[in-house]
Amino acid sequence: MGFREIVQFVREREEARRRPAELLLLKFKQVLMLYTLKLILAFFPVASKENIIKLITWYAILFSGKPPSQVKALPEFLATSSFGDIAFRLSRLTSRKALDRLAISFLMDGLIMREEKRLREELQGGAVPYSLLISPTARCNLRCQGCYAANYAVKDELPFPLVDRLVTEAEELGVAVVTLLGGEPFLWGPLLDLMGLHPHMYFLVFTNATLITPDLVNRLKRLGNVMLTLSVEGFEKETDARRGPGTFAKVMAAMDLLRQAKIPFGYSVTATRTNEPVIASETFADFMIARGALMGWMFLCMPVSRNPDLELLPTPEQRVHMLNFVNLVRQTRPIVMIDFWNDAPYVGGCIAGKYYAHINPQGCVEPCIFTHFCQDNIKDKSLKEAMNSEFFRELRRRQPYNDNLYLPCMWIDNPEVSREIYERLPITPCHPGADDILRREDLRQGVDAYCARVREAYRPIWEQEKYEMENFYKIKDTVLRLFAA
Repeated sequence: MGFREIVQFVREREEARRRPAELLLLKFKQVLMLYTLKLILAFFPVASKENIIKLITWYAILFSGKPPSQVKALPEFLATSSFGDIAFRLSRLTSRKALDRLAISFLMDGLIMREEKRLREELQGGAVPYSLLISPTARCNLRCQGCYAANYAVKDELPFPLVDRLVTEAEELGVAVVTLLGGEPFLWGPLLDLMGLHPHMYFLVFTNATLITPDLVNRLKRLGNVMLTLSVEGFEKETDARRGPGTFAKVMAAMDLLRQAKIPFGYSVTATRTNEPVIASETFADFMIARGALMGWMFLCMPVSRNPDLELLPTPEQRVHMLNFVNLVRQTRPIVMIDFWNDAPYVGGCIAGKYYAHINPQGCVEPCIFTHFCQDNIKDKSLKEAMNSEFFRELRRRQPYNDNLYLPCMWIDNPEVSREIYERLPITPCHPGADDILRREDLRQGVDAYCARVREAYRPIWEQEKYEMENFYKIKDTVLRLFAA
């Protein structure tokens, strides 16, 4: 869906809302979609993979607005790709309430029903993040090597009324999912109360998993509108080396509790030069699938902390290896894999300040979890105002930063961008040392050398694949026309 098509889509919806009869029909269809989805989900826990595929296909035929002949390829796609297996695993590893909340709060309400709000804001020159990241506390019970969160003062913490207001604004603005991080988010006392007060918002919680107890699991199960992502660095050797002795065993115990309670969870890994061969291996992916993980996240160890060590960055060759690994997993394994860097072509490059943003424990509104600079504080501004700061608008104006969308980052792939913005705009480092990567000549030279090698490594890959920005709009179009009322 190109820009003109987006304009036309929103205008048609606005005109329909001005006609009472069409508005009533629109609301009726949305209610019908919701109750039909609930009915279908009721069969998921006992349905075979083949019948789950039939249920999904029937739903698409009923509400996509397309004739059955145009949906006939869907069953074969679900049966031959990993998506059918993922749907089946989800039906067996997730409780009925968690499955309902995932499908209704996240997929239906978050991604689909709120898409119009996001498009309308985009047409007005603004932006609504698909995911709003909130770190309510900087406190953590671990001290992991190279962790960016360790740079924030431990005393920094957001008050509950502020976070509650922020989630309310996020839902009204059109945010699809709220991601909670830290520090360690389970050290923030009101966390579960917050999720209980917002049942129509879906929450993704990144945690070190060491504080997960049977009592906590029971409370999470009653909520339903949450998926946990448990951080590891590989197997026991790699995890305990960075996170401390005994950490891996605690994570495995937490996975057992979550799996037994049928609470959906995934895992998160931070790739370094040392652990990349482990975390980007079929053996590790199979191990996590066997433990019950439904999703895997892969990030790079970024040099954005005080006195950063560039030697922790995966080599350009390792980043390419991660790309090939994730593609292999998607073709052969029943798990959703997300590579924060190598998936950039699917979203048009960098999404900082556009499709996601981060509120740190001080209240600073950062465009990216790895960009520790801000212009606004959420204590003084609404979320809508903060998303339209000069800082965020300038980032959106420049995106994508490179024609090669495998090079999305303004810190390690296009460092000239971060340097120019730092010089031009009145942005402030959010912690001491955040600007080391910009000010220290040795780091600048090291990043430039790394950047040159990364560009050379990805050049032939991009020449073969040539993703275009229009591909992203085609993906949005598919989702909209498949489910939107």
